Amino acid sequence: MSPNGPLLRLSSDTADTVIVGGGCVGVSLAYHLAKAGRKDVVLLEKTELTAGSTWHAAGLTTYYHPGINLKKVHYDSIKLYERLEAETGQAVGFHQPGSVRIASTAARVDEMRYQMTRTHWHVTPQYMIGPEKVQEIFPLINMDKVLAGLYTPGDGHIDPYSLTMALAAGARMYGAQIYNPAPVTGLEPTADGRWDVQTPHGTIRANRIVNASGFWAREVGKMVGYEHPTIPVHHQYVVTATVPEVKALKKELAVIRDLEGSYYLRQERDGLLFGPYEKMEKMVLQDSWVRDGVPPGFGKELFESDLDRIMEHVEMAMEMVPVLKKADIINIVSGPITYTPDLLPMVGPFQAVRNYWTAIGFGYGVIHAGGIGKFLSDWIMNGEPPYDLIECDPNRYGKWADVPFMCAKARESYGFNNVVGYPKEERFAGRPTVRTSGVYQLLRDRASMGFHAGWEQPHWFYKPGDDKGYEPSFRRTNWFGPVGRECQLVMERVGVIDLTPFGKFMVKGKDSHKLLDRLFANNMPKVGLTNISHMLTPNGRVYAEVTITQLAPGEFLLITGSGSELHDLRWIETEAAEGGYEVDVTNVTDDIGVLGIAGPNSRKVLQKLTDEDMSDAGFKFLHCKSIKLAGLPVRAIRISYTGELGWELYMDQKNMAAVYQAMMEAGKDEGIDNFGTYAMSSLRLEKGFRGWGAEMNCDTNPLEAGLDYFIKLNKPADFIGKAALQEIKAKGLKRKLSYLSLDTDDIDPEGNETIWHNGKVVGNTTSGAYSYSSQQSLAFAYLPMELCSVGQKVEVELLGRKYPAMVIQEPLVLTEPTRTRLQKKEKSKNI
Repeated sequence: MSPNGPLLRLSSDTADTVIVGGGCVGVSLAYHLAKAGRKDVVLLEKTELTAGSTWHAAGLTTYYHPGINLKKVHYDSIKLYERLEAETGQAVGFHQPGSVRIASTAARVDEMRYQMTRTHWHVTPQYMIGPEKVQEIFPLINMDKVLAGLYTPGDGHIDPYSLTMALAAGARMYGAQIYNPAPVTGLEPTADGRWDVQTPHGTIRANRIVNASGFWAREVGKMVGYEHPTIPVHHQYVVTATVPEVKALKKELAVIRDLEGSYYLRQERDGLLFGPYEKMEKMVLQDSWVRDGVPPGFGKELFESDLDRIMEHVEMAMEMVPVLKKADIINIVSGPITYTPDLLPMVGPFQAVRNYWTAIGFGYGVIHAGGIGKFLSDWIMNGEPPYDLIECDPNRYGKWADVPFMCAKARESYGFNNVVGYPKEERFAGRPTVRTSGVYQLLRDRASMGFHAGWEQPHWFYKPGDDKGYEPSFRRTNWFGPVGRECQLVMERVGVIDLTPFGKFMVKGKDSHKLLDRLFANNMPKVGLTNISHMLTPNGRVYAEVTITQLAPGEFLLITGSGSELHDLRWIETEAAEGGYEVDVTNVTDDIGVLGIAGPNSRKVLQKLTDEDMSDAGFKFLHCKSIKLAGLPVRAIRISYTGELGWELYMDQKNMAAVYQAMMEAGKDEGIDNFGTYAMSSLRLEKGFRGWGAEMNCDTNPLEAGLDYFIKLNKPADFIGKAALQEIKAKGLKRKLSYLSLDTDDIDPEGNETIWHNGKVVGNTTSGAYSYSSQQSLAFAYLPMELCSVGQKVEVELLGRKYPAMVIQEPLVLTEPTRTRLQKKEKSKNI
């Protein structure tokens, strides 16, 4: 088979990596792997390169992304596109006139301020500008509604076909093989974790496969036993003939995004191109492809256009850019682009299927292609992700993400494409899924629910007189008072929380202790005990935080956060398989319900329901026991992420409601009530508890995160990341997690805000909340070592204003075990 012409025969029957799909994302990965020195990289394209969504894309490129880590993806893409033509000799048609996001409401102005503070600590150039500057950058705009703009120089657009061909030229130049037409007809796993990739022209045995097949992703996924939650949507854009006012301009117009009008608009030669995102009730899903598959031969075809469907947005565009009113439309492009339920792609290795990777679900493939190609290439080459990108982890969706959910969420995500992005955002389409806990029906009408990995979990609870419901804001809103009430409940009486969304795994077998000693940096707990442990990457970064309990000799219960359930399980399963450990790893997340009970009266409540000795001496901190609670079997662990006296109670889902009701009845005299995750977050921050995904992740090492207590560098086992961590420790830290108090007004830090000192950016917050105990805002933040001392003053930027902050001693409030220990020590002194 010739890599550059008709497919006749395979040049090799083995490969290191086989990439399935020749759109811009797949070809970018081939380019990056080959350039990094990976040998035997093969890309198989069923028809021709760019067929699918790439060839008809509008080609927009922007540094902007509301997410923190996807900014890095966009940055890497643009920097690659800037040099690609010189590197490969292939023109890419890259235009960089900049772009402006238009704010025409007060909420939009707040959103831009919010995004600015999340950008200052990144390398991305971004500026908030006034109306006059907006008009200077885009002189054809109607200024009547323009309040401000978010300006990103370096943004623009690129020709998707030319980009893909340049990437392909580079991939071949560095040694990758690209074959087309080469449809994949089957994928068969081998006993040693490799794959036999079947084509009409022969079979390739590959060390790994990467599904980068765009809207064919479901078809390829079915070959390995998975139905990926991806669905094509109809996206239209309009191209005009020459517009005299555009032709007369001396320089190219910046791209604009009219957020209230929900469309983008850019210059196309001497005319204009604009593409709207219709509301969810008007947009069109190609759901027949989910049901019946993509029609054979569909590749460089389009859908029939429907101008009426987007007419509302066309009229808004004409009002914002009046020259459009006289412009002649010469083309309406209506083609399929692929959506996931949350609009983010699915990038990385897949859980439960060894050496199967995905790079699918790209609603914005052109701007993601360069950066994602580099991200995946670095991961494959180095054995760990180059930075945290868990929001794009393909394992964030489980079997609960069924077709009705996928369709409802894709419709919502498309229709909400340009809605204001608030902190603590909730979207409600497709909810609830099949993942509801045993107490959901009891709580659903009494609480504001949050969505966590398919689960419904109370954020905060209503009382008579409260302003109910979801009211998003950049400032304190209707939840603020009730959450304070719940914090007081836990601190002074006793509260109950549904913690069922935790990921839960059972690990047992001959090599279970040996496997976990290899995976975790802490020592393994003895039978009946619990500890907090961390999985590290080979380079010594924090891959996961897990609560481990040894239930019986060689039998362990592992608990992780809801958002990292399959992310963590994949890491464990991969090490077990590649290391040849004799273990059984079982995901019991859906089977086990969890209730947390916390507060000074929690012991009294539980003691009424059990014969087990619940006293401090009888049931010590971080101990685990199997008990009967109201006559029902419960596994109780004395631990609470509020930092107060408390237990986590693990039980069969079907028993949850009965146990919950028994506790609520037994606790009436103790003042028992419900509390939610917002209160737990405030309480954990007061106690100085770090959270995975905030204070620690794949961008941080445990030493700078202040996790030294949990890292046993002297333990005999050679845990993953040990050598790297020893080297980090020897070299010394450059930054450290610090604990800040802030002097604010009606706003609190959320995390990822910029920190300033003497007019310079010096760090970023990781999480924040209001402390109801001390009546001040708190935040964790990474600061350079020279600014970490207690008493150090800095400023934290919130909504465009810099608020005074100071490094304080942590924790602000001592945990209950610490308070109890100090009280006992004081008593012994006085005896």
